[in-house]
Amino acid sequence: MLNLNRFFASQENGVESVPKDETERVQVATCALLLEIGHSDEEFSDAERDTILEIVQREFDLSKELAHELLDLSKKEREKSIDLWQFAKAIRQNYSVEDKTKVMETIWEVIYADGTLDPHEDYLVHKLSKLLGLSHKQLIDAKLRVSRNKRE
Repeated sequence: MLNLNRFFASQENGVESVPKDETERVQVATCALLLEIGHSDEEFSDAERDTILEIVQREFDLSKELAHELLDLSKKEREKSIDLWQFAKAIRQNYSVEDKTKVMETIWEVIYADGTLDPHEDYLVHKLSKLLGLSHKQLIDAKLRVSRNKRE
């Protein structure tokens, strides 16, 4: 279970800059990628934010309060980052192919939260797929599963 309170306390004391626990690190990385895709079209809508919060609550089994803390922490980590590699690397090293495919599905959920696929989002989702070590087929399969679920 994510222990953001411990992380924030250590941040305030200047002890560490990344979560010690690998699970927490991967959760922050995943949320940071979701934020990145949400911001890629330069319009971070309430629908995208709400979708990200719903995803992290559902996928990481977090309370609403912890989901907000994770979002805030991930936002800070994303702003400090110079690229997406550190986030993708954490996911790639710790997640199975099935888990990485699930991350890709959540990325598609954020993309479609506002109802459109912007060219910047399209470019970034392909880049993220490569960074996560997923094939083009896995990327498209994830997209189709999300679009099929939206219709149901």
